[in-house]
Amino acid sequence: MDLQQLKPSREQDAAIYLQLYRRFRESIASGKLRPGDRVPSVRSLASELNLARGTVEKAYQILVSEGYFVANGAAGTVVSPRLGNLAEAGRAKVAAPPAGAATRELDEAGKVLPFQMGFPALDAFPRKVWARLAGRSLRTLEIATMSYPDPSGYGPLRRAIATYLGISRGITCSHEQVFVTAGYRGALELVRHTLLQAGDLGWYEDPGYILARQFLEHSGLRLEPVPVDDEGLNVGIGQQRAANARFVVVTPTHQSPMGSALSLPRRLELLDWARRSQAWIIEDDYDSEFRYHGRPLPALKSLDRDGRVMYTGTFSKVLFPGLRLAYLVVPASQVGKFRDTVNYLPGPGSILPQAMVAAFMEQGHFARHLSKMRAVYAERRAWLVDALATTLGEQLSVQPQAGGIQVLTYLNTRQSDKALTTAAEAKGLAVQALSDWRMRKSSQGGLLMGFANFATPEEAAAAVRRLKVVMANP
Repeated sequence: MDLQQLKPSREQDAAIYLQLYRRFRESIASGKLRPGDRVPSVRSLASELNLARGTVEKAYQILVSEGYFVANGAAGTVVSPRLGNLAEAGRAKVAAPPAGAATRELDEAGKVLPFQMGFPALDAFPRKVWARLAGRSLRTLEIATMSYPDPSGYGPLRRAIATYLGISRGITCSHEQVFVTAGYRGALELVRHTLLQAGDLGWYEDPGYILARQFLEHSGLRLEPVPVDDEGLNVGIGQQRAANARFVVVTPTHQSPMGSALSLPRRLELLDWARRSQAWIIEDDYDSEFRYHGRPLPALKSLDRDGRVMYTGTFSKVLFPGLRLAYLVVPASQVGKFRDTVNYLPGPGSILPQAMVAAFMEQGHFARHLSKMRAVYAERRAWLVDALATTLGEQLSVQPQAGGIQVLTYLNTRQSDKALTTAAEAKGLAVQALSDWRMRKSSQGGLLMGFANFATPEEAAAAVRRLKVVMANP
């Protein structure tokens, strides 16, 4: 293909790396790039299009993390052979996210849509503090930002994360065990390349986080759905269905999306199974900081004595998703393997945002922000729950949860949650269907709703009234 067709326009509002990312997706969808085709190296494409290498690298990181590209180290980067013939399947299957996707674009005014999930309270973020840290980081890191970054992540940030986890999550680790990644999917990609092979079988919570499931399946892994109840993942059923699984992905502190916590007996049972089976546990601790009653529950990793748990956390839910920064804590015995792997993956990108997060944590702003947001989210959740009870109390039942930034409601009617989601989306409401998060069919329908960006009780009430109209006329 003609590489100049990929060249972004500086006259458009979108960032250059996003334009480049979208042009690659369009080329794959139209058949100009086919599964298995090799794409130019970051260096050569940056030179051809007269772009900064960091800009091209950022676009490639997203494409790799979303499964469009596969990085093969010295062999180069190729369009994923698992995409199939997308040209025949039609452009919409690649270019548009599926209904019920956990993250969406903002609306035309640049605002978060009502009920939109995956976004923290952007209006409550300490922008002035962040801007001050940005200026200071630019002044003090001018030379450092021009050098090749450590593919494991910025050293001071890794140290800050290790310190924070020791205090807040009960995880004893050194900064060498911490790897900074380009988002949560970057952490999954790092684990997959280091410890797993295509075709490996793993347990997956059912229902569970939809985007992670899609990414893992797209990466060639097989998933066995394991049901979730009030005690979290049912480890006994997992052993019955797939005792020889190589890995499990679990959200033990606050199950996504059901909200339950993995009980201590099941935590010990899961750790024992992993030890006996030499399987790996991928612990997704995506929003444990936001618990409204009492202290956050200890991480499963804090109980790991046999080095079987890979612990992941993200800054997307606690700061803002535009950072595209997450982290992975690996057992001390596996540090060497992961250090080897990161040399062949894109890494977390520019030093500057990592340095800003490190300073934010080191200077105490992170802890203060989390403390503030717990109170904010408890209040905003109450606004939404009250509005739902007042307006839709007969149609919906709210699932009690002790934390998080979303609400799960069960349908008391025979309506299809998928049909309701489609109708709501047409009206600008970003509710999600619980059925989309399930691997196996269930008769129990439900709606998932984010509440973090309702700035007033009136906003929450207005959004619920709009939802009532949709449910009355789906």
